[in-house]
Formats: sequence, C-alpha cells, structure tokens
Amino acid sequence: MEKTADKSPTLDSLMDEMQQMRGELHRFIERTNQVHIQSIVSGLKNEYAALISKNHIEQAHDCLSSRMIHDCVMHDTCFKIFLDFLTATSNHIKEGKITDEIVEDYKTQLKEMRKKGPYEKCDTCFQEVNRLFEKQIDLMQSLGILHGQDCPVPVTDYPDEKIVSEIVEPIASPIRFQILQAVSSETRTFSDLSHLTKLRGGNLLFHIKKLQEAGMIIQRHERGDYIITEKGFRVLSSIREIYRKLSKTLLS
Repeated sequence: MEKTADKSPTLDSLMDEMQQMRGELHRFIERTNQVHIQSIVSGLKNEYAALISKNHIEQAHDCLSSRMIHDCVMHDTCFKIFLDFLTATSNHIKEGKITDEIVEDYKTQLKEMRKKGPYEKCDTCFQEVNRLFEKQIDLMQSLGILHGQDCPVPVTDYPDEKIVSEIVEPIASPIRFQILQAVSSETRTFSDLSHLTKLRGGNLLFHIKKLQEAGMIIQRHERGDYIITEKGFRVLSSIREIYRKLSKTLLS
C-alpha cells in the first residue's frame, strides 16, 4: 500500500507565516497609531490653537519687557512694533497654516526694520525678537502648521549639528525614548510618566523638557497632559521602520 504524502506544514513554512502575520500586525498597529495621532493633533490644533497663540504672545510680552534695552529713547516705540509683529506671526498658529514664503517674508521684514535701527545697541533687541520668532516657527513645524515644498536635500547638505541636537540627542536617552513611545499611543499625565519611568520631580522634568525643546512632545496646557507632535511621531515611526528593516536583514 502506497504511503500518503505528508501534507502537514513544515517548521519553515510556519515560521514564514508567523513572520508575515507579525509584519501585518505591525503595519496595522502603525496605521492605527497614525490615525490616532493625527486625530489627536487635529483636535489639539482646533481646541488649543488659540490658547497656544495667546500663551506665546504673553511670553513674548514678558521676554521683551525683561530683555530689551530699557535706557533707550526708542524703547516704548520699538516694544509696540515688536509685540505687534510677534502677535501677527503668532496668529498663524490659530489659522493653522503658514508657508515657507510667508516665513521668508517675515524674516525680510525683520531685516528691513533692523536697517532702520539707528543704534548699535539695537542688535540686543532685534536678537530677542528673532529668537522669539524662531521659537514660534519651531512650534508651527512641530504642529504641522508650516507647509513648504518637500524637495530632496543632498546628504552632504544636512546640518550635522542640527540633526544631532534636534533629533538624535533628544531620543538617545532610553528614558526619553520610553516617554516618546508612551505618548505616541495616548496622552499621558506627568504622574503617568513618573509611574512609567520610575522618575520623579526634576529628574523626570529634565527629560520631558528635552523632548519639548526638540519639538517632539507638547503639553496641552499648563499642568495638562503631554502629547506627541507630528515631528515626534514621524521620528518615532522612522526609527521603528529602520529597526524593522534591520531586524529582517539580520534574521535573513
């Protein structure tokens, strides 16, 4: 009597199927997370844009008050001009969109204003205005408000120090990477992150500030939940994809 061929799946085929299922599950989770984050970011823009804009104007008022040259006959005039300028730029946060062309136009306005400054000490005040303006632009980039043309940049043209300081260094710490992953799936309170990382007070705040300064997470409002930004989500997604590809290469 002839033997029936063994049609049971081999170990290799089972492993392949499991690997395929794992990849599909991973992609499903990534898509789910992306939809979740986009929903949160969209809600954040609508619900908190006016609050964020107002907060930046208040910060600008305080910073200009403390850091501008006070013993200057032009102080009051320049203070109003600078605050009006920063209020106008901050309004784009509420509007939810700004382009590279508009940003460049604002930078040109600042340069033209500086040319009219009659004193050498004007540099101090203009440096502060530029710093506050750049801070607004960084926030707009993090929120996905700044829309420019996506042109490929040659590898040699990438600014090494900027990449390290704004991307690599902020997530080089296991604690900060853990925080970034935690807020990628849902908003987290300071207490949640403290429980997760086993850090308290200033130790935890140090890592949170690093991620905030890099524009990867933001706080909904004072003492509110922490949420990942579009920049943070893109960085995290890129790292996960790199890890997936490297793992697949090492296992093959």
